[in-house]
Amino acid sequence: MARNIYGLDLGTYEIKIFDKKKVRIWREKNVIAMKDKKYIFSVGNEAYKMYEKAPENVEILFPMKNGVIARFDDMQYLLGSLLKTDHQFARGAEYVIAVPTDVTEVEKKAFYDLVMHSEAKAKSVRIVERGLADAVGLGLDVMNETGIFIANFGGGTTELSVLSRGGMVMNRLLKTGGETLDAAIAGRVRRNREFLIGKSTAERLRKEFAVFEDGTADAKRVYGRDLTSGVPAHTEIQISLVRAAVKEPLEECAEAIRSMLTRTPPDVRRAIEARGIYLTGGVAGLKGFPTYLGERTGLKVFTVPDPELCAVKGLQKIILDKEYYKKLSYSMLDQNYRWLR
Repeated sequence: MARNIYGLDLGTYEIKIFDKKKVRIWREKNVIAMKDKKYIFSVGNEAYKMYEKAPENVEILFPMKNGVIARFDDMQYLLGSLLKTDHQFARGAEYVIAVPTDVTEVEKKAFYDLVMHSEAKAKSVRIVERGLADAVGLGLDVMNETGIFIANFGGGTTELSVLSRGGMVMNRLLKTGGETLDAAIAGRVRRNREFLIGKSTAERLRKEFAVFEDGTADAKRVYGRDLTSGVPAHTEIQISLVRAAVKEPLEECAEAIRSMLTRTPPDVRRAIEARGIYLTGGVAGLKGFPTYLGERTGLKVFTVPDPELCAVKGLQKIILDKEYYKKLSYSMLDQNYRWLR
């Protein structure tokens, strides 16, 4: 029997997995629920349902932080549980993992060790740089394009990648993502209204307000805690407050994009200026975001439906295409592997 191949895109808040044998992609929250700081009793979507609702003896943990593995053992347990539960987990499979480029060699190797030294008993683990996976998932001809700019706005980080002829020219990982925007919203509500809201409420405000578009509702009712009286209450939050909160951290991302373009080789930059910037990741789905970022960078900006799935769809194409598999993915056991030389 031919061995199965899995493609893994491990995000800060969500795991996307491509299963070659079933030719399908499934998604699961990257969360574990730990009881009394000792026992893991729930993982994935079931654990996330308890987020901000769990009793005091239950802690909701996210094993990934800033694009890398922060809690290795918990992440290994979570991944193993997801592959085994309802997905006919098979040992000895091959794995292709999308990883950020702009992190340390130790952090990169952790992705390899996560699978290779687990119950999965993997036959092999191959690495694909996430920027390349995104570009393939977008349907771009990565092997022949002179210049491609990918901005992956995820839950915990933003990864900026400049690609040319199937290779990575430049890459930068920013610690700004959906989590940053939600914290900025909650912080501004607390300072301006003396009202405390949770992360889930801040995330809902960011998504429902469509803060980059005109013509949305002026205010939305939210529930939280009045810091003056200390009791649960509700209040109206204006869209202007949310807009001001999210645009401040995103201006830093726009400045980072402009800075990368100034350092990009001339031929590659001309191709990017002609083609524009491509947005991927969960935050890229915000209505009006391409227009906002285009105004800040002076370039055309594009996104696609389900931009958060671009990387895992890229892994799918790489796994199913022998040429892409050979040229865009590589093993850490290779003696020429640049991260371990």
